Amino acid sequence: MTNRIDNAFKKGKKILSIYFSAGHPNLNDTITIIKNLQDSGVDMIEIGLPFSDPLADGPTIQKSSSMALKNGMTTEKLFNQLDGIRKEIDIPLIIMGYLNPIMQFGIEKFCKQCMSIGIDGLIIPDLPVEVFNETYKSIFSNHGLYNMFLITPQTPTSRIKLIDDVSNGFIYMVSSSSVTGEKNTINTVQTSYFKRIKSMNLKNPTIVGFGISNFETFNKAVSYSNGAIIGSAFINFLNNKGVNKINEFIKKIR
Repeated sequence: MTNRIDNAFKKGKKILSIYFSAGHPNLNDTITIIKNLQDSGVDMIEIGLPFSDPLADGPTIQKSSSMALKNGMTTEKLFNQLDGIRKEIDIPLIIMGYLNPIMQFGIEKFCKQCMSIGIDGLIIPDLPVEVFNETYKSIFSNHGLYNMFLITPQTPTSRIKLIDDVSNGFIYMVSSSSVTGEKNTINTVQTSYFKRIKSMNLKNPTIVGFGISNFETFNKAVSYSNGAIIGSAFINFLNNKGVNKINEFIKKIR
């Protein structure tokens, strides 16, 4: 069976992927957010697994993750919430989280749960490509899961090629050397980085994340890539408008 992530890219449109922290704003909002995102025309969803020490995340996502943990979100609870999700949701679902909680849960057990629910892939920012390739790749593969890696403007060409070789699904292009957060423009340094990656003709599609927040930044990013991810701006919207007006936010991006 083809992975839903591959199917999304085969449609030929620029992917809009949305990230949110599971269990935020309220513990039981996870399913409502996912349904409302699909109904609003989003192509892919990244469900954030909250962690107490999220190294790559800026203040907005850190705060939402911290609030989710206070609300009582756990790995087990997230899996319970997502059980049966595929009866209603057909777009790709990715869990994005740090290695520590996944290892505590048990890598193989975690992958097995993902497969039974219908999760398509994982993004684990602190899992080095070499460790994945040597230790975990076969486990992921046996459970039909893709693992997506991040690259930054500082990632050497040789490492980008290694990541491209080991990866499935897509490569997550971090737009700048900073943590996540809203930015209203894309500068010339970022544009030259996007152009450089595009010229490499990688086998995997690329999606730009970090700092994508509005119509302008989304469209600039996707002119050099196959899609873009919005996280902090969406979380701020949830904080201000709640989970039932999600369509308003998505309309402004597209």
